[in-house]
Amino acid sequence: MGGQGKNGAASVGERDANRLIEEQLEARVEKLEAASDSDVLFYMGPIYPMASEMIKDAVEALPDKRDSVLFLLETGGGLIDVAERIAIILRHHYKRVAFLVPAEAMSAGTILVMSGDSIYMDYASMLGPIDPQIQTSSGNWVPALGYLEQYDRMIEKADKGTMTSAELSYMIENFDPAELYRYEQERELSIALLEEWLTKYKFKNWKKTETSGTKVTQQMRKDRAADIARKLNETNRWHSHSRGIPMTVLRRDLKLLIDDFGEDPELSAAVPGYYHLLKDYAFKRGNLVVIHTRERYFGY
Repeated sequence: MGGQGKNGAASVGERDANRLIEEQLEARVEKLEAASDSDVLFYMGPIYPMASEMIKDAVEALPDKRDSVLFLLETGGGLIDVAERIAIILRHHYKRVAFLVPAEAMSAGTILVMSGDSIYMDYASMLGPIDPQIQTSSGNWVPALGYLEQYDRMIEKADKGTMTSAELSYMIENFDPAELYRYEQERELSIALLEEWLTKYKFKNWKKTETSGTKVTQQMRKDRAADIARKLNETNRWHSHSRGIPMTVLRRDLKLLIDDFGEDPELSAAVPGYYHLLKDYAFKRGNLVVIHTRERYFGY
């Protein structure tokens, strides 16, 4: 996807420049791998079906894989079932999975991040409310929880007798029980995945409570995971599907353990140089979707 010459092919100069940058990326990703003692995988783009295929191909192409992977993720969100498939792919190849969010991982990206043993952010990184995107019968993509919230509000107004004629007409014309059921199922799936993943991976080494030193039981892990899942699904708490939730709020309100990569000397030295060069290169090539490992750069 490099620049195009007059004959439609990348010029020699452009190919040479691309190769120089990619060599720099290889050197920087190897530095990050050494700092994290992990394979490094970077993905930027929506979490749609093609993403899981790209990630599967990239991981399978890595020779001499380590036991762990550091997955740098930047996404505005996407589909829950694709996030689940990506988590399955990573767990098939690695005993330990850590996610690092240099900028933002929203919605389905937040769900995917919760499948990690560790989550790395810094003061400017953002996760998002969990509001799965659903494609309607008309082809539009809508946030499922926002739809359910508005539906519940209309039902409440109907019960109180305060629904306007315009709202009543809209409900009659647009109500689709099958779509409503799909939205409810997506919400339940998002909660179920968070409860399973957090309990199994993120909380597996949570042995004692910080305040009283009480021994942590499996039920306590499940209860904490359920509480986090519920809070991330509360649309009224976050007000907007696209609103970012910073590390400080995740730690304070959700009591979620987040590692600050800005406070890690090796990671703080390796992450920014790699990430910014990769983003600049993607911008130069006009790539909105990018996957990168020490073995390959692919973007389109």
